[in-house]
Amino acid sequence: MGRSTRLAAAWTAAALLAVAVPAGGAHAADPAPRIDLRVLVVDDGGPATEAIRAELDGAGTPYTAVNLTDGGRPRIDEAFLSDTVDGRPRARFQGVVLPNENPFGAGSPEMAALASFEKRFGIRQVDAYTYAGPRVGLNSPQDTGYSGPLDGRTAQVTADGATGPFGYLKKNVPFEDNDPSVNESYGYLAAPLAQQEQGATYTSYLDAPIPGGTARGSLIGQYTHDGRSELVVTFIANQYQSQFRLVSRGIVEWLTQGIHLGASRNYLGVHVDDVFASDDRWDVKRKCTPGDVDCPGNPAPDSPPIRMTAADAQYAKQWAQSHNLPLDLAYNGVGSEEFKAEHGGTYDPLLDQLRTDQKSFRWINHTYTHAFLGCVQNTTVVPWKCATDLLGNVRWVSRTAINGEIGNNLNWAARQGLTLDKDELVTGEHSGLKTLPQQNKDNPELAPALTQNGVGWVASDNSRERQQRQVGPALTVPRYPMNVYYNVGKATEQTDEYNWLYTKKADGGSGICENSTTTTCLKAPLDVKTGFSSYIVPLEARIAMGHVLANDPRPHFMHQSNLAEERIGYTVLEKVLSDYSGLYADNTPLVNLRMRDIGTEMSKRAAWAAALSAGKVTAYRIGSTVTVSAPAGTQLSATLPGGTVRNDTQAAFGDAYAGLRSGWAAPAAGQDRLDLTLPAGATPAARALTSATAGAQHPAAKALPVPEGVTARVPYGPGDAAARR
Repeated sequence: MGRSTRLAAAWTAAALLAVAVPAGGAHAADPAPRIDLRVLVVDDGGPATEAIRAELDGAGTPYTAVNLTDGGRPRIDEAFLSDTVDGRPRARFQGVVLPNENPFGAGSPEMAALASFEKRFGIRQVDAYTYAGPRVGLNSPQDTGYSGPLDGRTAQVTADGATGPFGYLKKNVPFEDNDPSVNESYGYLAAPLAQQEQGATYTSYLDAPIPGGTARGSLIGQYTHDGRSELVVTFIANQYQSQFRLVSRGIVEWLTQGIHLGASRNYLGVHVDDVFASDDRWDVKRKCTPGDVDCPGNPAPDSPPIRMTAADAQYAKQWAQSHNLPLDLAYNGVGSEEFKAEHGGTYDPLLDQLRTDQKSFRWINHTYTHAFLGCVQNTTVVPWKCATDLLGNVRWVSRTAINGEIGNNLNWAARQGLTLDKDELVTGEHSGLKTLPQQNKDNPELAPALTQNGVGWVASDNSRERQQRQVGPALTVPRYPMNVYYNVGKATEQTDEYNWLYTKKADGGSGICENSTTTTCLKAPLDVKTGFSSYIVPLEARIAMGHVLANDPRPHFMHQSNLAEERIGYTVLEKVLSDYSGLYADNTPLVNLRMRDIGTEMSKRAAWAAALSAGKVTAYRIGSTVTVSAPAGTQLSATLPGGTVRNDTQAAFGDAYAGLRSGWAAPAAGQDRLDLTLPAGATPAARALTSATAGAQHPAAKALPVPEGVTARVPYGPGDAAARR
């Protein structure tokens, strides 16, 4: 009997791609097979397979889904899995995702066909969520292991995981525990069998302590047996939970052996709106913001508007440099002119400081006065509505006014010596774009004004419009509003307003949350003195981290007020950065892009997704050559081992990230095909075919539903707030 062994090889390209030679041996006369770069996902509708599908979707990795609950689904047999193209055997799929190690039942011809296919072509299989037991090389959890909730536990990447598919992680993989009253996760912890079947091995990649002792149980591991390899996952997860997002990259890279279409990054960008302007302050007594349409009256003398100082500007520069996170400053020039008028008319220390340090930031036109550029607002009613003419037609802000807001701000910046690109624009309150419920379409004067001013990228509010779209000559760049409000400069103000928005009327709040379909109410008001640090910061950092870990390039935005006074905006950002640093290795840094580059990335992804959906992309590997064909002009997205080069130019492919190379590439002009050569040793050992039949069939394994009492949601509490300005 063979004993469990650990992989000794480092996770080089060769080791990443090495698999066992199929039983029966290779034949020298057999041509190397063609392996299509497409994943097969056998889906039972559960959260585990849905999570892997979401990861593939986000990266732009093509897959074919077979829904087990669909009576009309195709049968998985030899003809479905493979065929012959130009006399060369072809595997239609490069990897297989199953709900568990055998969702078809004992003696199933479909499982036998899959096992034969995997052996024949060296294809790997992921068991998305399965019971820990001898069928997958583990002890049963009821014997010496554990089965139950995993909330709040911390798993760790093993030495083999670190030199293997999870080398982009530092070590710890914490499981969420967002609500102590709800079981959010479930899993099985078990050690590998001491005596494996003949020739079988189990290598654990992620494990955690088994309660009640010193032993550790596997949560993810590679079970190699019978000429095949399975990645065994013994915990349930959904696509939103951070523990899944942390390991999802490694699952896909293991499955595809480091060669697949699509790519993934961890992004974080921060826009700071209203720079040079003053933001009105939340009134803790009136529970509103003087200056807003729903808050009549003037600000109290002891509650002046909030504006950054020169010292705040110096701190912003130092903070951005020390945290390696450039900030994008969206500015309103009139704010500086108003400050000068109120203070002698000639000097603005904030302008002087930011002008001196301007190269430390990226600058975005936020319009001159921050005027609303949509319909003409009727603010005599609350909520406001679009003003109409005598015939009932909506009155729109004129093209002349929009041109003035855009152009005057650019001209002001030029007079101050500020350098920026005029193709990026953030309108005040994202106005001009449709604003539901009052304004159900864009201001028709916006697109012509964007054309006249050379705008190619215009910011939109992700909480209103998540998808990128065309507005005249420009594409939108959706931004995530951070739930740190524009009208606060102090933690107590933030917490007071937060309580007002997210507590019930019976608890002294507005009660807005009681009838909302997008947010939940706090169980009790937060302590105004401690609630910001104890509740709001961890929650908002977790929400932002969720975006970071989702391969989402969309930027976040806050306001200059949050970098003034107590500088509370940094507190949330520092929590995100600290948490990220504790989780990811140096080879997987945060990616920070400027607005136009974010828009370009989103545009490329949309075109790539459309080409995949239309079936216009063909990709496969034969030996050490990867070939991708797509419509002329289409940018191709792929992830490949280090050392991969383009055949046409011999240039290295992509950029290094998370231990591999990935990025966009296009065929040479006039061509619709790109050939790439993998580095020496970076092709699977199992390239030859064998006539050997599949090995022993898997015994039946029940599909594992989410255990009773375990939620499939992520209880964040109060959700992302809509942009406040």
